[in-house]
Amino acid sequence: MLHIVNKSHTERSALASCLRLALDGQSLLLTEDGIYAATTAAAEASGIAAAARRLKVYVLLPDAQARGMAARLAPEVTGIDYAGFVDLVAGHTTSQSWL
Repeated sequence: MLHIVNKSHTERSALASCLRLALDGQSLLLTEDGIYAATTAAAEASGIAAAARRLKVYVLLPDAQARGMAARLAPEVTGIDYAGFVDLVAGHTTSQSWL
């Protein structure tokens, strides 16, 4: 399953709920304001650092670039472009958007 979170971990509980319910080996894509959780400054507090040990964690790079955070992403996450986003969705039989 591909989990997609687009809200900031400091404003909504979507990421925390996702991380609590995601199963080992699944994938997580952070988009829009969700990318803030994947910065080096926030990865530990947001749970991304721990989650990356059991999930494949991706960040949509155009969203990170638009927010000036592309150079500040944690090493545990993989940046992808829009084509990678399409490949990620196509490569999973199911996806869940967390609101």
